[in-house]
Amino acid sequence: MANNEISRFTNLILHVIFIILSITCLLPIVLVFMISITDYDYIVLNGYQFIPEKLSLEAYAYIFKDYSVVLKAYGVSFFVTITGTLVSVFISSLYAYPISRTDFRYRGFFAFLIFFTMLFGGGLVPWYMVYTQVLDLKNSIWALIVPMLLSPFNVLIMKTYFQMSVPPALIEASTIDGAGELRTFFQIVFPLSLPVFATIGLFNTLHYWNDWFNSMIFITDTDLYSLQYLMYKMISQADYLSRNGALIQGSATELAKLPGETIRMAMALIGIGPIVLAYPFFQRYFIKGLTLGSIKG
Repeated sequence: MANNEISRFTNLILHVIFIILSITCLLPIVLVFMISITDYDYIVLNGYQFIPEKLSLEAYAYIFKDYSVVLKAYGVSFFVTITGTLVSVFISSLYAYPISRTDFRYRGFFAFLIFFTMLFGGGLVPWYMVYTQVLDLKNSIWALIVPMLLSPFNVLIMKTYFQMSVPPALIEASTIDGAGELRTFFQIVFPLSLPVFATIGLFNTLHYWNDWFNSMIFITDTDLYSLQYLMYKMISQADYLSRNGALIQGSATELAKLPGETIRMAMALIGIGPIVLAYPFFQRYFIKGLTLGSIKG
């Protein structure tokens, strides 16, 4: 065991390297924050700086001038992200588990179906008509959830993990002991597969939280705007007003001074804030799942 131990000097070097890497990852976020609270005219004259001489909260004042709209968008995004992630992981696992079992008669057929959708799509217009005319999801919060519930890529990842990490002998033993398929899945397969559940959950969380396209396609009710789409609309409006202020009578001077660049940075911080908090949660389950999955026999 002594030969496998890392020396104190090597350990110190590794710590220094990872500290430098961590600082490198944090610096862009710090810069974005400093830009968001920098006076816009100062940025125009001096560019981006980590320690600006002139500060301003104009960007945040512009964003939160109607704070109820932002809070509603936060609520929509939280609901869509949490609900969509949980349901998507559940559905993906229920599809992936049967096609990972060699004793499932139709595994090849269903595996082909999910793989086929990765290669060919139905097109934007048929896709839109299905969700608006067949499923009647126009201006429904479920229009932000249902289109992304099942991802072929996620299903194939889970299928591969089940095949590689869940011993068939363990499933056979549970069957001999009288456990049904659902009990086997939830009490044996699920605890052994927490790393892949956490990974797919993280993918889905990022996907749902960052999605603005479905809001643009399906939502016209402002109360159902997601946070990302609301930020997109606000940035577009700010850019338009700042560029065309001279065409709007009586307010050209004020519109020309809209802090477009600082607004972008402030919205970036508002958008990534909650999702950053999700990483420690998923990391916890990564570690727990790896520990459980390492116990054999």
